[in-house]
Amino acid sequence: MFKYQRTLRRKISFEGIGLHTGYSVRLTLQPAPPGTGIRFRRIDLKNFEIEAIRTHVAKVSYATTLMKKGVMISTVEHLLSALYGLGIDNLYLDIDSMEVPILDGSGVQYVEAIEKTGIVEQEAPREYIVIEEPIEVRHGDKVAGVYPYPSPKATYIIDFEHQAIGYQKIEIDLTPESYCSEIAIARTFGFTSDIEYLKSLGLIRGGSLENAVVLDSSGIVNDHLRCPDEFVRHKLLDLLGDISLAGHPIIGHLYAERAGHAIHTALADKIARLKSHYHICTTEEMEPSFAEAG
Repeated sequence: MFKYQRTLRRKISFEGIGLHTGYSVRLTLQPAPPGTGIRFRRIDLKNFEIEAIRTHVAKVSYATTLMKKGVMISTVEHLLSALYGLGIDNLYLDIDSMEVPILDGSGVQYVEAIEKTGIVEQEAPREYIVIEEPIEVRHGDKVAGVYPYPSPKATYIIDFEHQAIGYQKIEIDLTPESYCSEIAIARTFGFTSDIEYLKSLGLIRGGSLENAVVLDSSGIVNDHLRCPDEFVRHKLLDLLGDISLAGHPIIGHLYAERAGHAIHTALADKIARLKSHYHICTTEEMEPSFAEAG
């Protein structure tokens, strides 16, 4: 766990297309002062700012979209996941379109560029949400929750009928090192049987084998997977991006089973509202057992 807030050493830029819009987009990550948080700025709309917080969640179908006063930023989860996984607190995210570039469908290109650029500590203490009582969201057999635990940890379970996926589970202690090596590489995935329906909704216009793992009835269309359980690793990547919208890094055990963006963001919202179940503090204010765990 980090004692101080963190930002980038200097700005870095990315160019690509939106997964759903297919629009070309340029994204620049700019260092920001302590206490800024993560803020998108639509430079095509006079630098209109949208804070990456749960109150701005607008849509959660097939991606997480933020909206403020009618201005949107969509498919934010992979970028926010990389920032959360690396422990970055303050950034301006300058973007010239309505959708974050999908790049290769994972978080690894964001992670590699950030690590190459460098992260710096700032002269302000970092605050954490320390979970004291369980917080859960359930929709039928789908669940997402967070439970008391002395350090950041996550478990994700999926169970798809498709033969190439099936039952998969990942349980991991969350650190920047484990995020980079175990989670960031995992790409988003989808099924050929859904393509026409999604296109009819105006989605996946930028989707391809270059930015997603695609499955048909016989198996995986792509040449290979990056790891045998890439699917569940990507679901955990999504969860971390969505849970970052709670506003502070979490000390506790995140758990999700058969979940998705709707339940992830509902959990972030419930965490932010259910203040009686946790406290917010710096590393210096934590109980010895929590501080030692970091």
